[in-house]
Amino acid sequence: MAGMAVRLLFAACAGILLAGCANRPVGVLAPVVETAPDATKVDMLVATTRAPSDDPGIMFTGERGRQVALTSFVVSIPPDQNRQVGEVQWPRRLPPNPQTDFATLEARPLDGLKSSRRWLHEHLSPSRRVLIFVHGFNNRFEDAVYRFAQISHDSKADATPVLFTWPSRARVFDYLFDRESTIYSRDAFEETVWEIATDPEVKDVTIMAHSMGAWLAMEGLRQMSIRRGRLPPKITDVILASPDVDVDVFASQWRALNHPTARFTVFTSRDDRALQVSRRIAGSVDRLGQIDPSQYYAELEKAGITVVDLTALRTGDMLNHGRFAESPEVVRLIGTRLVAGQTVTDSDMSLGDRIGTVAMGVGQTVGSAASVAISAPIAIFDPATRRTYEAQVNQFGQVVKNTAGNPAKQ
Repeated sequence: MAGMAVRLLFAACAGILLAGCANRPVGVLAPVVETAPDATKVDMLVATTRAPSDDPGIMFTGERGRQVALTSFVVSIPPDQNRQVGEVQWPRRLPPNPQTDFATLEARPLDGLKSSRRWLHEHLSPSRRVLIFVHGFNNRFEDAVYRFAQISHDSKADATPVLFTWPSRARVFDYLFDRESTIYSRDAFEETVWEIATDPEVKDVTIMAHSMGAWLAMEGLRQMSIRRGRLPPKITDVILASPDVDVDVFASQWRALNHPTARFTVFTSRDDRALQVSRRIAGSVDRLGQIDPSQYYAELEKAGITVVDLTALRTGDMLNHGRFAESPEVVRLIGTRLVAGQTVTDSDMSLGDRIGTVAMGVGQTVGSAASVAISAPIAIFDPATRRTYEAQVNQFGQVVKNTAGNPAKQ
């Protein structure tokens, strides 16, 4: 019965994913010559353990390569008036139209560590921060490149984007192949992060990993800590978005980090359909990205890990697995606070407060504002934000009570 349930869940997820890819042409990474006048260019360094493709529009397959390949990319993102924050606008035909589509302007192979270090130094942001992103399960190479370009652009993070992409066949039923591919890529990820985080020109590093990529990131950091005795102090933030990580395994990985100085933030969604499938495959053990934070609050608070619960936040993601990247408020605040080296509650107004304010809106009616306060679009599990939201709920409750008692003011 369990096997049948898993197959049915996989089939449902596959239907959703295939529907989203049905109109997408193959080979979208082939560079175009011109871009739109108001388009934005994102310069990105990509390190991958994927096998190369002979097709310049694909570049790398979902199979495993023999060594790490390094490529510099320039991605064109359509003018702001032609898109919504959180969206990757895939071309419906080739060549793409940079006025309305994401497009590749340059894809240049780099010859080894020296060339990649030169690229990094030439493209360091004014803050000298670096944001390293690791994608999740079921991602083609182009998926990872364009999604990270979108995150980098929409977050407005003052950080140089570096993508680490591992071999994924991008087929729902190849879950175990993808899982093994993260193990295959641990050494390469560790080496990539170490080289960047120990570069004297780099000020600090944020690692953001999604889904199965969070398992790879945690394994790489665990291995680094054991092998080298510590994590580089320049790794200041680790963001795990919808992490497809067994909670018991995460606890073991965390202990191996030996009290890291980096701030850890976990984005969760209790209704994450992709992690529901993963949980069934993994013997019904909770996945870190799907936990009810209130049940784990004591342990997380003791470890100093902040959990951002996005369950009530609504986006266009039918699997509820990519809210961190598709919500305009969340992706922007990742860039303006977490990547900027701040915690989510290190000022009078926390990330949770800001998103709550955006969701409530200016001039919203008392009734709808009260409902938002009671079922907040985001809940951050740390003492400061919890106190703030308790005060908000009490305040709205009093307003509703007073309004109900005085119908003339309704």
